[in-house]
Amino acid sequence: MHAENWPQWRGPRSNGISVEEGIPVRWSKSHNIAWRSPMPGQGGATPVVWDDRLFVTSADGDDLVLICLDSRTGDRRWVRRVTTGNQDARAGEGNSASPSPSTDGQLVWVFFSNGVLACYDNDGREQWKFDVGQRFGKLDIQFGMTSTPVLDGDFLYLQLIHGPMKMDDDRRTGKVIKLDKRTGRTVWEVDRPTEAVFECKHSYASPFIYDDGQRRFLIVHGADCTTGHDLETGGELWRMGQLNGPSDINPGRFDPTFRFVASPAFGEGTIVIPTCKGGPTVALEVNDALRGDVSNVAQLHRWILPRTPDVSIPLIAEGLVYLLHKDGKLQCIDLDSGQEVYFERTHTAQHRASPLLADGHIYLCARDGMCTVVRAGREFQIVARNDLGEPITASPIVAGGTLFIRTYDAVYAIRDLNP
Repeated sequence: MHAENWPQWRGPRSNGISVEEGIPVRWSKSHNIAWRSPMPGQGGATPVVWDDRLFVTSADGDDLVLICLDSRTGDRRWVRRVTTGNQDARAGEGNSASPSPSTDGQLVWVFFSNGVLACYDNDGREQWKFDVGQRFGKLDIQFGMTSTPVLDGDFLYLQLIHGPMKMDDDRRTGKVIKLDKRTGRTVWEVDRPTEAVFECKHSYASPFIYDDGQRRFLIVHGADCTTGHDLETGGELWRMGQLNGPSDINPGRFDPTFRFVASPAFGEGTIVIPTCKGGPTVALEVNDALRGDVSNVAQLHRWILPRTPDVSIPLIAEGLVYLLHKDGKLQCIDLDSGQEVYFERTHTAQHRASPLLADGHIYLCARDGMCTVVRAGREFQIVARNDLGEPITASPIVAGGTLFIRTYDAVYAIRDLNP
């Protein structure tokens, strides 16, 4: 299969799947490393690649920067200081360079957790920049706005789901927004009401465009529910609620610290909705009945699991759903029935990156720098373990025949150097 670009978070089809072949499954610091480019500081943002340009964001002391590398050689083409105010949100683990950039090959868009959103051209010339908190209302979120905007055609879509941590009945929980990608002009903004209180108002998940060739809508995830929105107007098309208990969907107790980090995944006529902590995973069927409040529409609930990934996005491929839990266990589920195929340990360490599927293998990167490669399919088989020895919270990607991994210390380009 020909080489592809990786233009935004979760790739060209927003599903974490690459169609490229010949991607290495084994590497080390002395094997199959085409290049290593040091980073000036931490970052959890996944790189994006278009032809010979790789874009990645990073903290640099208190500064927050956008870096352009030559994807073939790792040489640094340019660096732009976009804003300041890096926040080490969780004891050195989180920081304000968490949302991932996106590109269409001519422009690149970058968002930081302090609310600054900007657009640059390929040569690093600023096209526009503004603070979303100043335009849409002050951000009030405990660990920063880590949601990544989604690029679709001529537009950017954002979810800004946040609010004061008070046990009140204020049903306004942030906004859903559409921008003109070239100018930054607001096309529409809509309020997103929910029943969320306290920390449940805070969402660190990202929106996605659902597209199955017949239906297209924006998926928004946060504050106890998942919603679908019309791309032209922002109007709410459907809502899946009751994700925080006690409810029919989640019979566990109500948790005031219930806040989403993992985003939904979609594929094969299904949206797989992760929650957090002791919450469930819900498989929602997409058909003509998906409209209005579907929280209690049982025929649309393909299945419900009592456990959920807390950070990593589910991966859906060839009738299987792969759920990477934060303790390194990989759960494989039959998409149609919801039956568990296997639930196995990959590596004993915290996992915050989302899985990548390429050439029949699933790539899983752990916080301690260990990347486990598992064969895709119904039989659990670890193919390789590869230790870079540097913290990883960004997700691996594939572009131009190369596997790219961003650690806290560097960006690595991994290729088969001895084909």
